[in-house]
Amino acid sequence: MLIDKAAEPTTSSELADDSALESAVGVVRSQVRLQKLDFWVRNPDYLAMELLNDYELHHDQTLFEMAAEILDSEEPELRRYPMLRYLFGAYEDLEDALSVLRQADLVVRRKKGRIGHITRTDYFLLGAGRELAAKIASDYSDLGWYSARAALVVALSDGQGATQLKDRQYIVEEYLETPHGMRIPSIAQKARERLDFIRRTREEIN
Repeated sequence: MLIDKAAEPTTSSELADDSALESAVGVVRSQVRLQKLDFWVRNPDYLAMELLNDYELHHDQTLFEMAAEILDSEEPELRRYPMLRYLFGAYEDLEDALSVLRQADLVVRRKKGRIGHITRTDYFLLGAGRELAAKIASDYSDLGWYSARAALVVALSDGQGATQLKDRQYIVEEYLETPHGMRIPSIAQKARERLDFIRRTREEIN
């Protein structure tokens, strides 16, 4: 669901002389970017905090409402799937999950660089993958949540590269101070306290 929403248009040079990419409809360029987007989908409390950051910067009421929808519910607890803090931030071994998609001919992985020195890994979404993602979203309401959250995360990160996303996530103190190899802790209480503060401030102004 995340690759479907995050995939950008492919270029002719990416597809040249690669028959396995004949039906490719998009690509997520770099595993780092996929990991950073995955972190926000799997940690709704951090996602809500970012929405509040953008709300205070742009004063877009929609951003405030989306953050409130998350934090006023049990989503940060029920949907949370923690990730490890690694050398470059939040990390989870994606290979097991992606191998299932590759074997089903939904996604194709392509690595750049040379043996022993891979510089980037790209993930190409095939036509069958996009069709299945759409079917899941329409036919299974519980799983459709992932499609909606993935779309929100992609919109939040619009125009930002993998390094910018990594730097943005490091701003959160709890994320930054998590020891390497440990799970990044929840900030649900902190995010809810901030939401309440913003609400009180808005009421005082009005």
